Order: sequence, then C-alpha cells, then structure tokens
Amino acid sequence: MSTANPLVASMPEKRTNTTAIFIIGFLFFIFGFITWLNGSLIQYLKLVCQLKSDVQAFFVTSAFYMAYFFLAIPSSIILKKTGFKKGMAFGLLIMAVGSVVFIPAARERSFGLFLTGLFIQGMGLALLQTASNPYISIIGPIESAAKRISIMGICNKGAGIISPLILSAVLLSNATGLEKQIDATTDVVQKEQLLNELAARVINPYITLAIVLVVVSFMLYRSPLPEIETENDNDAVSQKASGNKTSIWQFPHLLLGALCIFLYVGVEVMAGDAIGVYGKAMGMPLDQTKKFTAFTLTAMLIGYVAGVFTIPKIISSKKALQISALLGIAFSVAVYITQGYSAITFIALLGLANALMWPAIWPLAIDGLGKFTKTGSALLVMGIAGAAVVPLLYATLKNKDGINMANNQAFFICMLPCYLYILYYATKGYKAGRNKV
Repeated sequence: MSTANPLVASMPEKRTNTTAIFIIGFLFFIFGFITWLNGSLIQYLKLVCQLKSDVQAFFVTSAFYMAYFFLAIPSSIILKKTGFKKGMAFGLLIMAVGSVVFIPAARERSFGLFLTGLFIQGMGLALLQTASNPYISIIGPIESAAKRISIMGICNKGAGIISPLILSAVLLSNATGLEKQIDATTDVVQKEQLLNELAARVINPYITLAIVLVVVSFMLYRSPLPEIETENDNDAVSQKASGNKTSIWQFPHLLLGALCIFLYVGVEVMAGDAIGVYGKAMGMPLDQTKKFTAFTLTAMLIGYVAGVFTIPKIISSKKALQISALLGIAFSVAVYITQGYSAITFIALLGLANALMWPAIWPLAIDGLGKFTKTGSALLVMGIAGAAVVPLLYATLKNKDGINMANNQAFFICMLPCYLYILYYATKGYKAGRNKV
C-alpha cells in the first residue's frame, strides 16, 4: 500500500512528511505549553482575584475552551480562504493578542479581563487545532495517523509538563505561606498591596509569551510547510473519499466522534487541571497541589510514547481506544474507593488512560470525509468545549448546597459516563453509517 496521500501537494513524499511533522510538532509544543498553564492559573487567580468558590475558579477553563465551540466553524471558513499554513500563522497572532490582555488584567486584578485574555487565546488555538489536526492526519496514510498524532502528543504533553512547573514557580512561589499571610491580613490597604504584588508576577511571563508567539507566527509563514488541498470538488479522489455526499451531517461516525471528543477532552482536562483543586479540597498545601498537573501529564507522555511504538504495528487505533477507555473506567472506580494521595495517584494515572484517545478518535472520525475534511475537523474541534463543561460540572456538584457530595463522588459521577461512551465509540460508534470497518 502506498504511503503517499493524494491530497498532499505534489512534492517528494519523504521531504513532505519530515518537514510537516517537524513543524507541526513544534506547534503542538506551543499548544501544550499554553493550554496546560490553566492548571496553575486556576489556583493562582482564585487567590489573586479572591474568588469565593471553585466554581468561579473553573471559569478559567470554561473561558479558554468555550472559544473552541464558538470559533471552530468560523476557523474552517478562514482556512478555506487562507489554506493551512497562513491560517496557523494567523492563529498564533491571535494567541499573542490574548497574552497581551493579561497585562491590563493583572494591573487591575480583573477576573473578567483575565477570562477575556483566555478566551482570545482559545480563539487562536481553535484556528490552530482546526488546521493542524487534520493536517497531520492526512499528511500520510490514515492507518498510521494515530502514530503521527502520538508524536504530536509527545510534543504537546512534554510542553505541558514543563509549563505549569515554570508558571507555578513564578506565580506561586512560597504559595502556602503567601496564602496564609493574605488570609491573616486584616488591614485592607496592606492586603490590597500584597494582592497587587502577586498579580504583577504574571505580567513578564505573558509579555515574553506574546513576543515568542509573534516570532513563531512569522517563522511559520516563511516556512516550507507544504500545503494540502482538500476543497477541490472536482477532484476524483476527494469525491471517492466522501462518497459523493453533500453534507457533514451525512457522516454519523463523524457526529458520534464529535461527542466522543467532547467527553474525552472533558476527562483529560479534569485529570490535568482539576487534580490540584481535588488535592486542595482534601486539605493538601498549595505548594504541593500546584505541581499535580505535571504528574498527570507525565503519565500521558508515557502513553504517547507507547503509542508511537505500538500503533499500527502491534495494535490498531480502535484497539488502543478500547484499552484506553477500559483503563479510564478502572482508574475512575479506583479514585472513588480511595482517599488522599492514593486517589491523587489514580487521577494522575488517568493521564495514561487518556493519552491515546485523541490520536485514536481523530483519524477514526475524519476517515472518509474527503472534501468535508476541514468542516468535519471544525466540528471535532468544537467538541473541545467539553473541557469547559465537565470540570465546571465537577466543581458545581461538590460545592452545591444541599447535595453534600464528597469530592471523590463528584469526580466519579463526572468521569465514569464519559469513559463508558468512549468505549462505545471504540467498539461500535466509529462504524456508524459506514460500509466498511
């Protein structure tokens, strides 16, 4: 079977794949670095903005990830006009704008402005994700797409391990002592001064981030990244791939895949961003909980490395997704029946269960879309909004008056149904409406 993809612009295959994988891998590193800063920001902004509950604090993830829901379809329209490379460069510039918004937000200690900056960053990432995920899927044979996406995941989660450690070291240095000092201060002026000094810590990191994003945008625009054409309605290959269908709504496996992405990203962010809040709710000090996100991402990184060496040579994407879902179910049950650091360990291990889900779901969902690839990818990117909903549901359940739900009970109720659906998609859902398996 040929390893070339007929949708790739004409150029030597080896050069095409090597160039694309290197450049897109670097972009995924940036995605991961920015995305997984949220775990540190949740705890940081709760302290700086003196938020009263975890529900408020989880609006950090909601603002960031809801941008995917609102901007995914417009992103596909932009990509149709600009192509993949220019669209990704534009997305980086939008993210830079969002980073700059953190400056006035910090100076005013405005939670609303912080959320605005996060939403703008999410806008840029929606455009980048809508372009980069289908790009890396169809740059080579669909059978090995999960392997390529696993390589991207290594770049993404490698950055994700580093970013919260760096940001928490800057923003939450001596966090436990600082938190106690702020809580103990009764003088309003002195308390405001302490909070303003803490808020100012975020300015330099985000100025640096904005500059880096602008530079990378220019470099990407000037790069030799090959373009992929998926919109030629007269192309025989594209017509054959999509079966001459007229709408993305005629692909049930895509629609079920979008729901699968919604639930998967929700549990991924729960395991990564909520783990610190979970530990804090059990009385663990902030100096410890600020590092918990890195534990989950380390487990994910191990899973991605396993995917690179096993898919598709040893196991298929479908089998990897089935195993991952079963691990997710098992670890969720383990969190429910344990307490303390044992529960934290099982939450971190959910990173291992989650690692191969995105690489497996994405190619299964877009396989056979042909000319609808960009629009279908936008629909899948909309599913990333699950990260805005599932963690917020968890925070609401464990803080709702009258429910009195234990921390582990709320976590279990949010996670288990998600993994059960992912298991369904891995066994039957991906075949819906298709003539072949």
